[in-house]
Amino acid sequence: MHTTPLSRVTAILTVSLLALTGCAAGSAPAETKSAPAGDVVMIDDAWVKAADDGMSAAFGVLSNSGDEDVTVVSVSSPASDMMELHETVENESGEMVMREIEGGFVIPAGSELTLEPGGNHIMLMDLTAPLLAGDEATFTLTFSDDSTYEFSAPVKDYSGANENYEDGSEHEEGMDH
Repeated sequence: MHTTPLSRVTAILTVSLLALTGCAAGSAPAETKSAPAGDVVMIDDAWVKAADDGMSAAFGVLSNSGDEDVTVVSVSSPASDMMELHETVENESGEMVMREIEGGFVIPAGSELTLEPGGNHIMLMDLTAPLLAGDEATFTLTFSDDSTYEFSAPVKDYSGANENYEDGSEHEEGMDH
């Protein structure tokens, strides 16, 4: 068999490239770091209940496009000096009551968490000024990985969202208690 110098060089290069590729494939896989929660979470249909003073609540649908569950641990807003993440649960006597959720809101990977009247919601406990229909309120969510997500929500008139606290006191969001 007669080989030309060019075909011999091509064969040597091919074998060398295959050997290098095999070495790269055998090396330790690169660690993949998940994206910060603030980069994979967004909110749709956000809104805030109008209130002259006292308390109000924010609602919407939080979605997580990431591969891991994320946890909202706190929220802040210029609209309120005191804010809590609330859930609505059934108490010992069968009444639905709201309370601060332990550990924050978990948004499952690739899924959504609905914030709604009578369910999970963001509670504004001490309004800094009236929230009037047509206004907008801004919020910053903080996640367990210390990343943040900012959003704005329109203020709307809403006659619902009248809930009871876990301690049994009645509360209309937007009224002093």
